[in-house]
Amino acid sequence: MSLDSDNRVLVSELLGEELQRLEMRVLCCEEALDNEVVNPRVQKPGLAFAGYYDYIKPGRVQIIGESETAYLGTLSPGERLERFRSICGLPIPVFIVTKDIPAFPELLELCEEAGIPVFSSTALSSVVIKEVSYFLEEHLVPSTQIHGVLMTIYGLGVLLLGRSGVGKSECALDLITRGHSLVGDDYVTIRRYPSGDLVGDAEGPMPYHMELRGLGIVNVKDLFGLASVRQRHTIDLVIELETWAEGKAYDRLGLDETLYEILETPVPYILMPIATGRNVSNLVEIAARNHVLKLEGHHSAREFARALESELEKNRRQLELDQ
Repeated sequence: MSLDSDNRVLVSELLGEELQRLEMRVLCCEEALDNEVVNPRVQKPGLAFAGYYDYIKPGRVQIIGESETAYLGTLSPGERLERFRSICGLPIPVFIVTKDIPAFPELLELCEEAGIPVFSSTALSSVVIKEVSYFLEEHLVPSTQIHGVLMTIYGLGVLLLGRSGVGKSECALDLITRGHSLVGDDYVTIRRYPSGDLVGDAEGPMPYHMELRGLGIVNVKDLFGLASVRQRHTIDLVIELETWAEGKAYDRLGLDETLYEILETPVPYILMPIATGRNVSNLVEIAARNHVLKLEGHHSAREFARALESELEKNRRQLELDQ
């Protein structure tokens, strides 16, 4: 598991294919397109134009829309120039002016001096904010790749781990035939979003393909239909498949909660031994069902333990009375 620590986006990347629908063009300072965006949240600098500069956070894309432009038009030329001069002294990587609104010439001049590119977009501010925010979240949030299979089972994202050849893909295929969905096989890209959610997906030019020893490569989407695949899903449970080791102590009651850490985020974890005759896909399906029950407040192992303790206590008291 390798963590992608290069959490930065160059301003030039905003002009790439992923955001081409915004039809952005450079108005000034093309030589500073290597400025770095380091914060996935964008800002509208209305408060800064009103004189409250503490609102501007370093490394954020700044969006200038119709309301900001209208407000700036109410200021005197001298006051407007002073506001522009102050904001251009802050660590801003890029301005984006929306709706093809003409940018103030004095802003362009000061941005040229300060090394801050200014883009123009034909799109509405709301569209620019949504699209740029999504793009930055995808590229700036911590991410890692894990060798495993990600499935959705009863609404849960279940990540299957285990050494190569242990049977992860075969188990996943059996689960797909039972009506569950595949997110990714072999290598799963996982991102941790500001909400704390871990979201996995299968990146690459050919998603939903699976290698099955003896059969080769199969396309799950083509074989089982659109409902058999999902583009992405949160990771709610990790199950590691392991060849049964004779003499090793495995959890038999399930009282203790074990966690698996991904991107410094703990996820419920089950180590599942595999032996001849065990229906692994059925066990994985039951593990997912049981986890859903736990989320709803029903912990079978603990309820069993409480009932057993109650029965033992009842027998102990009866024994004391008999004596």
